[in-house]
Amino acid sequence: MFPIPSSQVAAPGTQIVFRGINPYGLSSVSVSGSVTGEHPGSIRGDSDADGGSFVPDKPFKPGEIVTVTTSLNLVGAPSGSYQFRVANPPGPVPYAPALRVPRVPSDVMNFRSRPDVRPAAVKFISGPTSRSANDLFLAPQFGPLRNGPMILDPHGNLLFFKPMSPGQVAADFRIQNYQGNPVLTWWQGYTNAGVGVGQDEIYDGSYQEVAQVHAANGLSADLHEFLLTSRGTALILAYYPVIWDTSGVGGSRHKIVLDSVVQEIDIPTGLELFQWDSLDHVPLRDSYQRPAKGALYDYFHVNSIDVASDGNLVISGRNTWAAYKVNRSSAGTMWTLGGKRSSFKLGPGASFAYQHDVRVLGSADRQVSLFDDADGPPPVHGQSRGLMLQLDYQRMTARLVAQRDHTPPLLTRFQGNLQILPGGDEVIGWGQQPYFTEFSPRGRVLLDARFVDGSSSYRVYAFPTWTGTPADPPAIATSNQGRSTTVYASWNGSTEAAFWLVLSGTKRGSLSVRRLARRSGFETAIHVPRAPFVRVEALDVRGHVLATSQAVRTS
Repeated sequence: MFPIPSSQVAAPGTQIVFRGINPYGLSSVSVSGSVTGEHPGSIRGDSDADGGSFVPDKPFKPGEIVTVTTSLNLVGAPSGSYQFRVANPPGPVPYAPALRVPRVPSDVMNFRSRPDVRPAAVKFISGPTSRSANDLFLAPQFGPLRNGPMILDPHGNLLFFKPMSPGQVAADFRIQNYQGNPVLTWWQGYTNAGVGVGQDEIYDGSYQEVAQVHAANGLSADLHEFLLTSRGTALILAYYPVIWDTSGVGGSRHKIVLDSVVQEIDIPTGLELFQWDSLDHVPLRDSYQRPAKGALYDYFHVNSIDVASDGNLVISGRNTWAAYKVNRSSAGTMWTLGGKRSSFKLGPGASFAYQHDVRVLGSADRQVSLFDDADGPPPVHGQSRGLMLQLDYQRMTARLVAQRDHTPPLLTRFQGNLQILPGGDEVIGWGQQPYFTEFSPRGRVLLDARFVDGSSSYRVYAFPTWTGTPADPPAIATSNQGRSTTVYASWNGSTEAAFWLVLSGTKRGSLSVRRLARRSGFETAIHVPRAPFVRVEALDVRGHVLATSQAVRTS
């Protein structure tokens, strides 16, 4: 159940979660606050019928002790009763506008047919090779003009871009599976103090929203992870500001500390299924950060979740330089890799600092991949790198298997990821640095690219299988020069359009075929004899019409 027994950081709006029982077995639950007294509420069942939540009718008071009484045998409370404390939250992380990098020449992509689509431009430094024939998934977050999820083809041509609203940022954009279908997922919202406040999105192949996922208990979803599980649930992160005693690490007794929160959300119901709070499990003294006057104290900074082969979770804490295997039933720590209290002895070259994107690999979780940022600041190593570690659970050692560096060396202060592709190739997004690189299993560079300006993508992924069939029609713009018209045609997100068929004429409703042109990049320029009206049809490789644009007056 969650909050766990003796938790110190429950939110005033917390639901009380029970897992491993049919919801009809929860009729005996009673809840009482030490200040607010008895709390009426309702039982809501999880979609898998293997649990449910007691949802109070009113929130608890900050600082009070809540007593939960049941007739059940509970993990950590076999008598059926337990208590937790409600934290004292000072309020949410305040809004801050999105940052913008300085402008440089040719730093954005421009299209006449879609003037609203102006993502950060990308240039390839080397590659791609024939092996790196994957679409690339990025989310430029520092402009310079628009932020948002972006797909590039293997040669760097834009396939899809979804502009965010002003002040909004997107992160962790990738392909996942939901209800047996491939979907696009990302987080969107605003960022401040290195954390995100927003919600997670699931879109289908026609770029229509399937679901939004929100954090539970009155919290807001953070940008660092949105992982769909084989159970049909979502593992997400949140940052929860609470008043906490930091005098033991050189701070004040009433400091605003960020509790790093991991939640598992039942997508159909929005109910919480699991919660882990860093302040319940990892003490402040384990952090390599120290409280600073006037600033939020982000002592842990959770930035990734992964599911181990046994179903338990692996959680990364940037500011403790450690990853934690966590029991999915009790939320207790099973082992720690790295940091001040590592369960494993790290061999030469295996130590890391300020890491991101910790993943366990293989059927027995004997390998771990991660992105070693190595720069806090101050820098701990001379450069950032991708790491592969081998875990020995008998000797409790961690050995360096492979290391991937950039040429020239890069030092990343925040963000970054390492993705292992089918076949063993590796994609590294260099986080705060504007680069991304694909390596072979032996470390040969297959692709190296960067944003033209200083923008960056929190993570960069490569996938070979996305098929996009937009629900929106193709877009066109025109330009007349003497007796000819140039038609600019695009269809944001289409992966199946191979040709453009241009029709023109003197009347909007009576147009004739003028020219068939092969699609060339995101936007194709097609020259036809001048006429008052034109429209285009998008065709697939077999010549079937996929969609038709509006007929527009040429100009």
